[in-house]
Amino acid sequence: MRGPHNILRLVRTGATLERTGAMAVVMDAMDAPPLVRGTMRFLAWPFQWLGYRGDKSMPPATRALTALGPAYIKFGQILSTRPDLVGEELATQLRVLQDKLPPFAIDLAKKSVESELGQPVEELFADFSEPVAAASIAQVHRATLRGGGDEVAVKVLRPGIERAFRKDIDAFYFAAKMVELLSPASRRLRPTEVIAHFEGVVMGELDLRLESSSASEFAANTDGDAGFELPTVQWHLSSRRVMTMGWADGVPLGDNAALDAAGHDRVALSERVLQLFLSHALRDGYFHADMHQGNLKVAASGNIIAYDFGIMGHIDEYTRRVYAEILYGFIKRDYRRVAEVHFEAGYVPADRDVDEFARALRAVGEPIFGMDASRISMGSLLSYLFEVTERFGMETRTELILLQRTMVVVEGVARSLNSDINIWKVAKPVVESYIKQNLGPASALRDLGRTLAVLSRYGSRLPVMVENALIRQSSPPAPPVKRRWPAYLFWAVMGMTAGAGAMAAALLLS
Repeated sequence: MRGPHNILRLVRTGATLERTGAMAVVMDAMDAPPLVRGTMRFLAWPFQWLGYRGDKSMPPATRALTALGPAYIKFGQILSTRPDLVGEELATQLRVLQDKLPPFAIDLAKKSVESELGQPVEELFADFSEPVAAASIAQVHRATLRGGGDEVAVKVLRPGIERAFRKDIDAFYFAAKMVELLSPASRRLRPTEVIAHFEGVVMGELDLRLESSSASEFAANTDGDAGFELPTVQWHLSSRRVMTMGWADGVPLGDNAALDAAGHDRVALSERVLQLFLSHALRDGYFHADMHQGNLKVAASGNIIAYDFGIMGHIDEYTRRVYAEILYGFIKRDYRRVAEVHFEAGYVPADRDVDEFARALRAVGEPIFGMDASRISMGSLLSYLFEVTERFGMETRTELILLQRTMVVVEGVARSLNSDINIWKVAKPVVESYIKQNLGPASALRDLGRTLAVLSRYGSRLPVMVENALIRQSSPPAPPVKRRWPAYLFWAVMGMTAGAGAMAAALLLS
């Protein structure tokens, strides 16, 4: 239920950050102004007794997010790839959230496998190891198939994970509603729609049949991509709560010392991981949307291996073209064209000044060029971009949230391998190739062919469709139907709302 009872959950979030010492760590990492620090500490301190203790053996931030649950852990995973935003020390602490969380008992995992696949683990596998990796939603066991002897990774969902995520998302919805109510200016960011998008992604991640399907489609799209490989899905050993794939043998992409010891070129890897993501997003419109270091390895051959396909992103062809033109405009420093693309796509209201918007974009893009990439403050850049979007009335594009978030994560991965990487220089050949193939004369002819094909299918029905549309348009609109709530229903709802508020207040003050 999305009601006032969620106040307790949100208060407990702040209380946990304060109780574990994570509040001060986060404020220091984000270089928060004194007023913000003081306000947050003042609001959280009286309720710190409500906060979770967490595992005292963990660093403060990791301890707090782990105690708060899977949705908060997901947030920490994203921050762990951005040392330029949160500092190297905090990013290192948060990296354990990717695949080093406390596992659940192997007996529970075996029971889940038997329940899902209909056979005891001993009949399916020659051996079944203790957990080798544990993340926010599932854990992985290394096993050997009976008969063939192939090594596989068996992914098993955590017990009760669906209910835990539902509780967190419920509180997020309540927070979004409160933000919209208390800050009308924030409505342009559509926080409720953002949470709805997040909910859809997470609910899909909790069904491993969908992840198996995603892995299969992704493998078909990327077959032939140089320097990239994926493990194979074992469909007969996969179900809703269990997924079996070939074992990915390699060095974790987040272990720079191991990569160096194995003789891998980190500069080449940093460029490849960024270019692979852009190729998948622009060429296929289907990309791995959780590409942090915990989901990437480097094989002995030097190939990048990706796994964990619970979160995949999809963007339609038109949006891909818009995204490519925006990137290409920044690369070419053609800010007027970037501004025009925003207006043409409807990202900026038509009543705004395109020249003024272009000048604002120039202020965002120019610091990138002619400067050592390690000196660019992505925090300052993102802060200024937010100011620009607010000033020009841009709304949050929910269909691009996953793409934008993944771009941030992939950039963080690339920078962790090579702090001097020039993001724009590396992206240029991929974007130029897409522009050449999809925005030139050949592309126009393909689009015309597709349009003619559609017209040929519906051509005989077009006259009737147009005539019906004109008739509907000329008909007078039906008078609106006024609906009134019965008095008893109104007072019942008001009573339940007041009761929920009183219960929350009593819990907070008890």
